[in-house]
Amino acid sequence: MLTNKQIQTFNQNGFVVIKNFINSRQRKLLMRRAEQLIDEFQPPSKHSVFSTDEQERTSDDYFLNSGDQIRFFFEEKAIDQNGNFTVPKQKSINKIGHAQHILDPIYKEVINELNFPKLGKQLGIKTPRALQSMHIFKQPSIGGEVGLHQDSCFLYTEPMSCIGFWFALEDANEENGCLQAMTGGHKIPLKKRFRLSENGGTEFDLLDDTPWP
Repeated sequence: MLTNKQIQTFNQNGFVVIKNFINSRQRKLLMRRAEQLIDEFQPPSKHSVFSTDEQERTSDDYFLNSGDQIRFFFEEKAIDQNGNFTVPKQKSINKIGHAQHILDPIYKEVINELNFPKLGKQLGIKTPRALQSMHIFKQPSIGGEVGLHQDSCFLYTEPMSCIGFWFALEDANEENGCLQAMTGGHKIPLKKRFRLSENGGTEFDLLDDTPWP
């Protein structure tokens, strides 16, 4: 349950930090379950890399068709030109996504306990829906940089209504890849929109080319 002050902070800054949002039991459950899923995962002959380069990412059908699946995406530097792992499998994954909240009982249990629909309503969404879930790993040495972006570019609605709920499962800071947000970023026009193109591929529509503040 958000306080009035937290709601005011969210409306003013575009984000709010909720301390102790997830408890130790929930955190350990998710971390253990992620390890189990990776252990059970048998990589296909063609590995899918989650590239921070948008052109590579948008051409990957494995990524585009993952909305109702639990799929595994590798770091760019985790696999060499011959298709061999450069690091152990447990250290090669960039993220797991995008339907754990629907398909996996452990993720579903924890996410239901956190009651995101109630939080969404407090933040102004009339009918909150969980569209996707991601477990993101910040792997040492091989992790790619994720640049400044707007989630509504990928989860587009009219009017914009996308709200992301992120929580760290381990201590995070600027030295090890913590999440960062731009104060007032929610008031900036949407820069671009990710969409399917007529030829069956994907593309970005440029909506606003003014520089970031």
